[in-house]
Amino acid sequence: MNMLLLTATLSDNTYKVSGRQLEHLLDVHKAKIGDSFKVGHVNGLMGTGSIVQLDNEQAILTLDLSLDPPPSLPLTLLLALPRPKMLRRTLQTIAAMGVKNLYLINSSRVEKSFWQSPFLSPDAIEEQLILGLEQARDTVLPTVHLRKLFKPFVEDELRDLINGTTPLVAHPNTEESCPVNTPQKVTLAIGPEGGFIPYEIDKLVDIGFKAVHLGPRILRVENAVPSIISRLFPG
Repeated sequence: MNMLLLTATLSDNTYKVSGRQLEHLLDVHKAKIGDSFKVGHVNGLMGTGSIVQLDNEQAILTLDLSLDPPPSLPLTLLLALPRPKMLRRTLQTIAAMGVKNLYLINSSRVEKSFWQSPFLSPDAIEEQLILGLEQARDTVLPTVHLRKLFKPFVEDELRDLINGTTPLVAHPNTEESCPVNTPQKVTLAIGPEGGFIPYEIDKLVDIGFKAVHLGPRILRVENAVPSIISRLFPG
C-alpha cells in the first residue's frame, strides 16, 4: 500500500483510520504520532496525512489534500468474466493502471457459476479496486458494469459505446498485431481463458472491432490485461 485511500466523509480536515489500513500503518510502517503518510480521498484530491492520535483501535490524521490524482487512461475495457480468484487480482491491476470504465461481460467459455460469485457484489468489487488504487496512488474509482448476456450487449449497446473510439479485440488467431502507443481513445475487448469463440469474434468484427494479437504466446487473462494496456498506452 503506497497511499491510504480515505473512503468516508471527511470532517474538520481530520480522518479516523481503523481496520486493515490501521494494521498496515502499525505492522508495516511502525507508525507513531507525528508521522506523515501519502493519503487521498476517494474520487477526490491527494496529499498527506499526519498522525495526531494513535492507539491499537484507531489513528487520527490531520489532512492536507491539494493534489489532483493522475490522469486516467482513454480506455474502455470489456473483459469476459474471469474465474473468481483471478477476478480479484485483475480488478486490482485494472485500477492500478488507470482504467476507469470496465464492463465484465459474458462469453461462451465463461462458466455460469462465475456469475454467482460473492466477489461480484458491489462491496467486494470496491474492496479490490481500492487495493489497486492504493498501490498506484490514485483516488478515482473505476466504474464497473456487469453484462450477463453477450448477444444483447453487443447488438443493443456496444455499437453506441464504441462510437468515437478505436475498437479492438484481443484474438490470437489473426494476422494483425496490437498497435503500440495509440493516440486515440480505445475500446478493448479481452476474452476468457481460451479466447472468444469464432461466433463472438464475428459479432464484434461486424460492428467495427479489429482483431489483434500480442504475438505467438497465449497469456492468462491476468497477464494479458496489463500486457495489452501497457502496449497501447506505454507512457
